[in-house]
Amino acid sequence: MEKYYSDEKNAQVIISLLKQHGIKKVIASPGTTNMAIVGSMQYDPYFEMYSSVDERSAAYMACGLTAESGEPVVISCTGATASRNYLPGLTEAYYRKLPILTITSTQSLSKVGHHIAQVIDRSSLPADVSNLSLTLPIVNSNEELWDCEIKVNQAILELKRNGGGPVHLNLPTSYGTFEAKELPKYRLIQRIAPLDDFPKLPNGKIAIFIGAHAKMSKILVATIDQFCSSNNAVVLCDHTSNYKGKYRVLSSLIGGQIMTVGNLRPQLIIHIGEVTGDYYSLSLIKNEVWRLSEDGLIRDTFQKLTNVFEMPEETFFKYYANENNDSSDSYLEECKNKLSQIYSKLPELPFSNVWLASKMAHLIPENSTIHFAILNSLRAWNFFEVPNSVNSMSNVGGFGIDGCISTLIGASLANKNKLYFSVVGDLAFFYDLNVIGNRHVGNNVRILMVNNGLGTEFRQYKHHASSFGEEANQFIAAAGHYGQKSPNLVKHYAQDLGFEYMSASNKEEVEKNYQRFLTDEVTDSPMLFEVFTNNDEESLALETIMNIEENMKGIAVQVATQLLGKKGVKGLKSIIGK
Repeated sequence: MEKYYSDEKNAQVIISLLKQHGIKKVIASPGTTNMAIVGSMQYDPYFEMYSSVDERSAAYMACGLTAESGEPVVISCTGATASRNYLPGLTEAYYRKLPILTITSTQSLSKVGHHIAQVIDRSSLPADVSNLSLTLPIVNSNEELWDCEIKVNQAILELKRNGGGPVHLNLPTSYGTFEAKELPKYRLIQRIAPLDDFPKLPNGKIAIFIGAHAKMSKILVATIDQFCSSNNAVVLCDHTSNYKGKYRVLSSLIGGQIMTVGNLRPQLIIHIGEVTGDYYSLSLIKNEVWRLSEDGLIRDTFQKLTNVFEMPEETFFKYYANENNDSSDSYLEECKNKLSQIYSKLPELPFSNVWLASKMAHLIPENSTIHFAILNSLRAWNFFEVPNSVNSMSNVGGFGIDGCISTLIGASLANKNKLYFSVVGDLAFFYDLNVIGNRHVGNNVRILMVNNGLGTEFRQYKHHASSFGEEANQFIAAAGHYGQKSPNLVKHYAQDLGFEYMSASNKEEVEKNYQRFLTDEVTDSPMLFEVFTNNDEESLALETIMNIEENMKGIAVQVATQLLGKKGVKGLKSIIGK
């Protein structure tokens, strides 16, 4: 009976990526759960395979083979106590930094702990037998395939990282068949160090996407600008990115246009920084991604990662600034023109956090700092640029409701002569209320509190909870707490603590107060400006600003989706273009 590759995708991913990473030496021990991978390898002439009944001996054989050949070696075993017998040899490998990839196969992990024969718990390994230990999923969905691809790449790359050493993969099996005549080519991720050969930049548009980032030095900004100038590139930013160079594009408004089928998507994204709160710009990222970070870790935010550059950012941008000489800024001009077109069509917005941002963002005093609470406040203000000298940030690391005001107060202690602003919703404000009573609060603090009486995020027209309507208020949106938009609660508390207090319940009242709130000098007291909005207008404002750019392609796609379903959309796109 003719045999082919296993149809188990987790085994296929391992085999495909071993071949792409150039690893071929394998020492296999007999068993049933590891049939999927061993049975596939033995019919592939690429692999150089050896057999060892004794797993203890197999691990030591791998030590000798890798040390002598200078190549990584794979060892594979089945369930029961087979993997336990690897431990002496893997201990040797750990202290000698020998690159051995240990693949221990097992039945479904759901069977662990239920007295099922030959199933043991491998979730906890001794500290000195493996530099990394990962368990692969049984692949039944695209998300599980993505998880599997990432983990196998992580494991293989770790074999030689920081001097190298043994790595462990736990591979569950579903006892599939061997009917896959061709081995799919799964996504390869490579890690590049400063002394390695650098890949060539692909043809097409190039953009740097910056998540939350520490303050940039002038040298780094200049190096990024030089890279962009040489490669006709742009920098996609939000208010946490901390890049204020020539090629900055505040891209959320472009990415958020639901009806737009744009041609601004880059062929390559260079991803730096950490977690981003700019969800809308993600719609621009559909092609290849390179991750640049000194930690060298695989952060596959966009599920398009192909290369990880483990090096300082300046090293990377300086190298590629010299590779090409495309001095055109045409991509930057395209992005700026698109933003100008959208802003020129901006209608009158409903009274909301978004409207406040449109009114006040460009007027934040020069050389001040502004902190945004996560989700609604950060999203609303990401649509509008602040002055170039203003630093802006948000707690998008843990991305929680807690601590945004405390972070503001902590920052304000660093420079008493500098103004520190915050934009925060009512739930986040009350969550962190106690800090404004701290005796160290200075007169350089300004808090804009948008009070809509609930978690307005959960009442937005596109939120998963929108189907609940008013019923979402009871528990999901947590309405009715903290005085139910009392006009006196925050006023009295703030005034008793020495704050200058202002409030507004409509646009006219904002007009009367916002200039005072934005005074560009440190005043005699900290300020708190409470603005009362409602969730219906908040939702309408978001819907309005996300539908400014209406073109016929976008409208046609929307109609096709409603009338024809996904097949109709595919047919339509083949006619009008993506």
